[in-house]
Amino acid sequence: MSAKTGLPAVGMTAVSMVLTLAVVVMWLGTAVPWPVALVVGLGIDGGWLATLAYERRLAAQGDHNRTVTAVGWSFGLIATGVLVAHALSVDQDTAAWLAVAWLPLAAKALWLVHSLWERTALTANALDAIRGIQQEARDEAAVARARLRAEAATEETRLTAVTEAGARVAHVQAKTAQTLSSAWSTLETARKGEETGRALTSVTSRVTPGVTARWELPVWGPTEPVPALEQGPALTDAELDAVVDEIRTSRVPALSYREMASRFRAAGHSASEVRLRAAWKRVVA
Repeated sequence: MSAKTGLPAVGMTAVSMVLTLAVVVMWLGTAVPWPVALVVGLGIDGGWLATLAYERRLAAQGDHNRTVTAVGWSFGLIATGVLVAHALSVDQDTAAWLAVAWLPLAAKALWLVHSLWERTALTANALDAIRGIQQEARDEAAVARARLRAEAATEETRLTAVTEAGARVAHVQAKTAQTLSSAWSTLETARKGEETGRALTSVTSRVTPGVTARWELPVWGPTEPVPALEQGPALTDAELDAVVDEIRTSRVPALSYREMASRFRAAGHSASEVRLRAAWKRVVA
């Protein structure tokens, strides 16, 4: 039995039983012999105590009986009714007697609270397990919060580093563009200056007399593709043999295949390696 709810219920029951017995004996003692009044009071208290004991036995077994509960509450109502009737019948201290008339019902209510306490009470091992689970959940929550804060701080540091690096790159690019612009402006100014033509003329006139020097800056921007050179018609085997023989015998001693092929392509002729080697074999043969 738990002392938190059991002892108050036991104390209230004892007080209400004593009070009920005393009131029955005092109230009925004037009308009937006091032994009869004593038997009536003990009957009310005994019946209440018996039903209470039976209820406690069923509760210990995890069972419940509505009939026994109803009988117990009936005895409590009877005791309360006796106390209320006695309070209303006396000429003096009516309020005081009415103030204690609720004790039997209060005792039954305390026993009800105690039964609810017992049905929901847990053992020490279960309470320790619950505390352990709650502590583990708090630990996991704290670790998760710490991990989230660390990841947020890391991401903030990374973003700050990337932003600073981007700012440095942009600063370098702007500075480089400014330097190139200044250099280009200087070159343009030098190209358009009067002294530039004179300087170029004094340098080039000794190398290429009669040629006026001209200096043009390169153009920055999109370029137009140069059309490919048109190739002439492919050489026939006879023509290819004649060209190969001519190049081969243009030196004494005759050129090797490697030298002939080099001179052949340098002269602007075109032929596949297979056809060129076949022509060489025919000429040599």
